[in-house]
Amino acid sequence: MRRTFSVRDIALQAGVSEATVDRVLHERPGVRTATVEQVRRAVTDLERQRSQVRLTGRTVVVDVVMASPARFADAVRSALEAELPALHPATVRARFHTVPGASADWVAAELDRVRRTGSHGVLLQSPDLPVVRAAVEQLAAAQVPVVTLASDLPGSRRRGYVGADNRGAGATAAYLLTQWAPDPSEPVLVVRGLQPQDGDRERWAGFEAALAQLEGSVRPVLTVVDDDQDPTVVEESVLAVLGDRPGLRAVYSMCAGAGGNGAVVRAFERGGSRPAAFVAHDLDGENADLLRRGDLTAVLHHDLRADCRQACRMLLQAPYTRTELTGSASAVQIVTPFNVPQDA
Repeated sequence: MRRTFSVRDIALQAGVSEATVDRVLHERPGVRTATVEQVRRAVTDLERQRSQVRLTGRTVVVDVVMASPARFADAVRSALEAELPALHPATVRARFHTVPGASADWVAAELDRVRRTGSHGVLLQSPDLPVVRAAVEQLAAAQVPVVTLASDLPGSRRRGYVGADNRGAGATAAYLLTQWAPDPSEPVLVVRGLQPQDGDRERWAGFEAALAQLEGSVRPVLTVVDDDQDPTVVEESVLAVLGDRPGLRAVYSMCAGAGGNGAVVRAFERGGSRPAAFVAHDLDGENADLLRRGDLTAVLHHDLRADCRQACRMLLQAPYTRTELTGSASAVQIVTPFNVPQDA
């Protein structure tokens, strides 16, 4: 394996001993395949975070544990690594533990491993389940602060929460759709995830509550499930719905995976129509392109880099205070085809 960084840097990033790293680098036997891959991933992370490795000052290692779909996990990785250099004079390096749709047991096991190998703090996105809360309790007892991202564990010993105002985002989607598709008898097609996270449930609650408030009763809602792996599943499901409801004109994509929103557009095209209103979340490259083409009416976006920056500052602050660290939910930004950022 090509060696660019010191054994100490690689060991710290990988969460293993320097002796283990030395054996991997020199391709000596006696190291598990999973550990070899762990060291290789650490070198890859260090390559991406090279500017942080060069900085001087206190080195802080933050572990990012996520069970979210790959699309969101990749967005968090990009946002966090873009913010790391701005945290100087501290040298903050991130280790990522992400498995799309992982179980709560996997999350708890990763948190336990982080506690045993040592960490200065954990950025956690996970379902709110007892086994995860127990692992957070053990981290707190070991003086390892946890900040939750995107989905919260209220009442646990996590030190703070950062993320979008998901309930407000869902309510905003309902408001926009009722303005652009005002007929209350007309159903709304909602694209939901196969394994919804707590933040998705908050969006759904806000969406339903706002529909009832705006119209006096909830209009018919039809749902399509996106498994975040195969966009054709979404395309065929939407086409089947359109076969039964050819007049359907309003779409709310709560958490479509990579290619999911494009699949919805293709299904409408195959059915010979297009949505009068199509609201989605997150301004990634795909959604920005769909906006520019007019296939999306609006994207509800929040600044993920600001969330990551705030989370890191909360973790840096944690050793100096025993109180809960307060973070404010990110307000939703409404992006239309007329105000898409040039760099999106």
